[in-house]
Amino acid sequence: MTAAHGAPSDLTARLGLEPGARAIILNADDFGMCRAANRGVVPLLEAGHLDSATLMVPCAWAPEALAFAAGNPAVDVGVHLVLTSEWTSYRWRPLTGAGTSLVDAAGYFPTQVVDVETQATEADVAAELTAQLDAALAAGVDVSHLDNHMGSVYGLATGRSFLGPVLRLAAERGLPFRLPRSLERLEDTGVDPGGSNAQQVLDTATAAADELGVVIVDRLWTHPFALAGEGTDDVESYEDVKAGFLDLLRAVGPGVTEIFLHPMVPGDELTDAVDFAAPKRGYEARLLADPDVAATIAAEGLVRVAWRDLRAVQRGER
Repeated sequence: MTAAHGAPSDLTARLGLEPGARAIILNADDFGMCRAANRGVVPLLEAGHLDSATLMVPCAWAPEALAFAAGNPAVDVGVHLVLTSEWTSYRWRPLTGAGTSLVDAAGYFPTQVVDVETQATEADVAAELTAQLDAALAAGVDVSHLDNHMGSVYGLATGRSFLGPVLRLAAERGLPFRLPRSLERLEDTGVDPGGSNAQQVLDTATAAADELGVVIVDRLWTHPFALAGEGTDDVESYEDVKAGFLDLLRAVGPGVTEIFLHPMVPGDELTDAVDFAAPKRGYEARLLADPDVAATIAAEGLVRVAWRDLRAVQRGER
């Protein structure tokens, strides 16, 4: 299962795909974060424009998202494991309470990944992430996989990761985890790769995942999180964002690449909740339903798969 650096793993073969297949997972992050997220993600899941979504269990609009996922078992929904709360005016707290190492002075998750890495204890992280997964399962969600909000478990800010408890949880529950084998395009995700030894850290983590039998992807891609030129006359348009996304699709190589976006419905709620890039979240909702995206996927011969397919591989169901 371990691939040479820069080469895809054997995951496409394990999925039963042709040699050299270029497989993608179109995933929506931040499901349940706010009503605008739910209103963006649900229609895209229902229409088949997304392959999966990942749900932020501690957030205010998670109950609506959990109820949708439980009531629509055919859709692929994972848990977006949360240890940060990044916005100024809209915050959320741990399920395990405010009396732990997981909160800032106001009792919320910290805004920055570096604060998680420097102050959180492994025991508190393990308890909180288990609680988030258990809450989704208790709500009736057929959880397809785990991933992580803002890369807060990867150790890319200071080198101190929480991948040990995450991978153990994924192995125990038979769930794949969003850990890329390559740092390729990682800067576009908004995650700081963490210096010159970052690939070595990632190689160690992927070896641990392979040892535990946790299925991971070859690459993790998105486009830049921010809206270029926001607040200026040179702000990028929908057509600019779309052109960049189509180029990203054309650049996908052999193996399994997750491409994640944050589709949300623009409006006052979203603008009030987030500090920047609210228009881009609206562009992403529009983008995923754009016929030109579907046409490019078809023209490139990209094969769409879902995290539930990877879960079946991990559980020996394929």
